[in-house]
Amino acid sequence: MTPEQLLAYQPAPDLLKDRVILITGAGVGIGRALSLTTARLGATVILLDKEIRALESVYDEIEQMDAPQPAIYPMNLEGATAKDYQDLADNVQKEMGRLDGLVHNAGWIGGLTPLKLYDVELWSRVITSNLHAPFLLTQAVLPLLEAAKDPAVVFSAHECARAYWGAFGVAKAGQEAMLKILAAEYSGERFMRVNGVDTGPVRTQMRAQHYPGENPNNNPAPESVLAPYLYFLGPDAGRTSGEIVRLEGKVRS
Repeated sequence: MTPEQLLAYQPAPDLLKDRVILITGAGVGIGRALSLTTARLGATVILLDKEIRALESVYDEIEQMDAPQPAIYPMNLEGATAKDYQDLADNVQKEMGRLDGLVHNAGWIGGLTPLKLYDVELWSRVITSNLHAPFLLTQAVLPLLEAAKDPAVVFSAHECARAYWGAFGVAKAGQEAMLKILAAEYSGERFMRVNGVDTGPVRTQMRAQHYPGENPNNNPAPESVLAPYLYFLGPDAGRTSGEIVRLEGKVRS
């Protein structure tokens, strides 16, 4: 499907019924909007973020819907260890009994800085949050996803291998490589759908922090870029895998 077709996708009201979906960065921006919408479409959503108040706010909103009860899992990806991710997977297995979808949405830019001046400690922190964390989380929950009938992994991609984007640009390029590798490894009989959505500029707090001179109202709201995520998470996407859809310039504000 083209980006325009994906943006026009209309999910069925019960698209994600009986599915358990873990969303990182669920407290704000795209993660928040996606958490609310997937819950509305019938999913039991595991809300992961480091900001507990933001998670509680999303939790309360979902509780007010006619939707399955969500779960909160506070975690700071920057400091989490391999054991922390395994503990998460064990908790999901114990409390939910399954995992059908994983959305890698959390992101932290750190700062826009020339490589010559980039702080080494900051580099390590940004790479850990944006590249090591998605790998460790994916690896920990793969057994759960393998057991699902229609497993799906979706990355929030970001094409930013450009000057001054430093560790974040490197990490996001690494995420896209990880996406392609994972899709290839699960393209056979044991199939897993693995795709990415590069939304382009969106009206989020992270965008505003790094583009303070920009009018945020000129960017689309997070809700306007959700359709491709929903398509890739649900059964309508079939065996579509290894794709990264680029939405910049195609979304209405």
